[in-house]
Amino acid sequence: MKEFWSKRAKALTPYIPGEQPRERKFIKLNTNENPYPPSQMALAAIREAVGESLRLYPDPECTSLRETLAATFGLKPNQVFVGNGSDEVLAMSFQAFFDPERTILFPDITYSFYPVFADLCGLNYREVPLDECFGLPVEEFLGNNGGVVIANPNAPTGRALSLCHIRTLLEGNPDAVVIVDETYVDFGAQSAVPLIDSYPNLLVVQTMSKSRALAGLRVGFALGNADLINALNSVKNSFNSYTLDRLALAGAEGALRDGAYLRAIAMKISSTRDCTADRLKRMGFEVSDSAGNFLFISHPEVPAKTLLDGLRERGILVRWWDKPRISNYLRITVGTDEEMEALCQALSQLVAKE
Repeated sequence: MKEFWSKRAKALTPYIPGEQPRERKFIKLNTNENPYPPSQMALAAIREAVGESLRLYPDPECTSLRETLAATFGLKPNQVFVGNGSDEVLAMSFQAFFDPERTILFPDITYSFYPVFADLCGLNYREVPLDECFGLPVEEFLGNNGGVVIANPNAPTGRALSLCHIRTLLEGNPDAVVIVDETYVDFGAQSAVPLIDSYPNLLVVQTMSKSRALAGLRVGFALGNADLINALNSVKNSFNSYTLDRLALAGAEGALRDGAYLRAIAMKISSTRDCTADRLKRMGFEVSDSAGNFLFISHPEVPAKTLLDGLRERGILVRWWDKPRISNYLRITVGTDEEMEALCQALSQLVAKE
């Protein structure tokens, strides 16, 4: 019954997150979580923050974390915005930069939260089809729009854009904000952060959830021109000034101080990804080139839904969407070497049965 729902709430089709099992123990390769623990520096900072100060509100400006992020990325603190995970940062960005009378663009195959955000904000949007190889047709995103949102690397395909193409998007949309969602950038793509000072219409969004293994803390951030950051602060302070708690602020700072650990685990995951991709190709799978911590695969003979169900029966969770163009694909998070060995063995059994 939706008797007391608003018209907007009734019209929404919410985002559906990956399954989080609570009973049976699975090898969990369905939500792109990092298989390795957070930095010890992050954990130490969280432990140190636990104390009587939790009775006090956190810093609403997140000053120390923004200063640390600015130093990490070679920017100024007024070019940094932080929020409760990158999803919240993206949601506030849709409110801050896009207007209902101007249609925004994003790919037809990408992070499925984008249309949810657009619908929630009452925005018009157009989903631009990726090409047959899931590449982004950059020319289709140039001009005559109210904004562009792309994930780089894209999810669920894993394909990445070069800085040259991102520069083309920015120059082709001088009167609109281009949001580059870099959730998975540390696993093999080029970050657009070096372009920020040259393009006032660029907003880069990143997260601490993936490469820094802090999904449980919910810390995301945006980097861009100070004027864009001011708009985000205006939205935030009209909604919730205290977006990050004291433990999240401390843990995020600790993780940022441990750049060596970030590089080590990102390299490890990327290496495991590439080795697994090669093995799956030898087994007959089609594997999209991935610059993320996941693989996007299809088999020419065995339907993806059959593989999904077969893997679940064997205690392995992966992601599948019953959507046009990708209903015969699975997205598989890169886990530890042992987890990927179990995955490959299970897939080998399932393919051999057909």
